[in-house]
Amino acid sequence: MDYQRAQEIVASASEFEVSYNGVSVWIDKVHDDGKTATVHLRRSLEERSEVDISELKEEKLVH
Repeated sequence: MDYQRAQEIVASASEFEVSYNGVSVWIDKVHDDGKTATVHLRRSLEERSEVDISELKEEKLVH
């Protein structure tokens, strides 16, 4: 995924299926460095990680 698309997903009112290393995640924040984002597992709001945006993959639109 690229920086621009990650920003679009965060700003959107729609939900998008995004994965990191094959695990479904929610993008909390895209960082100003243009390379990293804070994400959390969709089922666990407690555990957050900073990851490279390039390692995020958009799977499909969730209805």
